[in-house]
Amino acid sequence: MTPRENPPVTAGGEFDLIRRHFQRTAPPSVAAVALGIGDDCALLQPSPGGLLAVSSDMLVEGVHFFPDAAPEALGHKALAVNLSDLAAMGAHPLGFTLALALPRVDDAWLTAFSRGLFALADAHACPLVGGDTTRGPLNLCITIFGELRPGQALRRDAAQAGDDLYLSGAVGEARLALELLRGTPWATAHSGPGALSRLRERLERPAPRVALGQALAGLAHAAIDVSDGLAGDLGHILRASRVGAHLELAALPLPPDLAGLPEDRRFECLLHGGDDYELLFTAAPGDRERVQAAARASQTPVHRIGCITPNAGQLRLIGTQGQTVAVPTRGFDHFA
Repeated sequence: MTPRENPPVTAGGEFDLIRRHFQRTAPPSVAAVALGIGDDCALLQPSPGGLLAVSSDMLVEGVHFFPDAAPEALGHKALAVNLSDLAAMGAHPLGFTLALALPRVDDAWLTAFSRGLFALADAHACPLVGGDTTRGPLNLCITIFGELRPGQALRRDAAQAGDDLYLSGAVGEARLALELLRGTPWATAHSGPGALSRLRERLERPAPRVALGQALAGLAHAAIDVSDGLAGDLGHILRASRVGAHLELAALPLPPDLAGLPEDRRFECLLHGGDDYELLFTAAPGDRERVQAAARASQTPVHRIGCITPNAGQLRLIGTQGQTVAVPTRGFDHFA
C-alpha cells in the first residue's frame, strides 16, 4: 500500500515524527559530526586541509519510483544515489540531511523507510544530521557531505587522451527492470521466469561504489557515476574534458538477463539505460595493475571497456567485427 492509501495515524506533529523515526537514541559517534540533529544547523568538521564534497538528489513519486515501491527500498535508494555521487568524486562520507514531504503521517511506512535508510547509512558510517519535514506529495531529498584530500578529487574534466576507460560492475539491468515493471512488450516477451524479481533489486537497491571510489582517489583521472545511461554519462566526461572515446562492445559485460533481448533493445539497455550507479572512470594505461588492485581491495569488479581519444566530444562504438559506429551521447533528461 502507498502512504496515500493508508489511514492517517494520530501523531504529535512534525517534531514528534522526527523524534520517533529519525532522531536516534545515541548521537552520531562519527568524528566529523560536531553537532547533529536538534539545532538550526548541523556542524561538520572536516580534517585540517580537507575538501568538503556536497551533493543533493531528489526522488519524487511517479517520476523516480512507482507509487507501490517498498518503503524500505526507498530509504536505501534515497541515500544510495547520494553516496554514489561521493563515490564518483573519491570522497569519504561525513553525514547527510533529509528533506521529506509526506501526504500524511504513516508510522508503519516511516518505520520501514527509516530502517532501509539507516541500514545503508550505518554501513558507510554516514549519519543523518538534520533536515526538514512537510506535508505534500511524496518527495525525498537528501543532501550529502563528504571529504577528500586536495588534489585527489575524481573530476569529470580530468580525462586525458590515451587513458583507458573503465566500468565497474555491469549496466543495463535497472533499465530492463523498469521496462518489466511497466509491462513493455519487448521486455516481457524476451525475459525468462524470475527475471523481474532478480532485476528489481538492481533498480530499487543499487550498491554505491564508495569503497572503489576512495581506492581510485589520486589514481584515476576522471570519473562519473552512471545514473542517466552509460553513453550519456560518458558524454559528460568527454565534453568536460574536451576529448573523445572509443567504446568496445565486446568488452562491455553482458548480464545474463539481457542476453536474450533483441540486439537493438540490448544496446538500448546497455548504452542508454539509467539507474545503474556504477562508476565510469579513466586512468593511465601504465596504471592498469594499480586499478585492478583497487578493484580487488574494494571487492568490486572492474572492466576496461575502451579508451579516450583526442577527438573532442566524439564517441564511437567498436563492434565485435572491428567496425566503428558513432553513438549519440544522450542521457536521461527530465525536461527533454
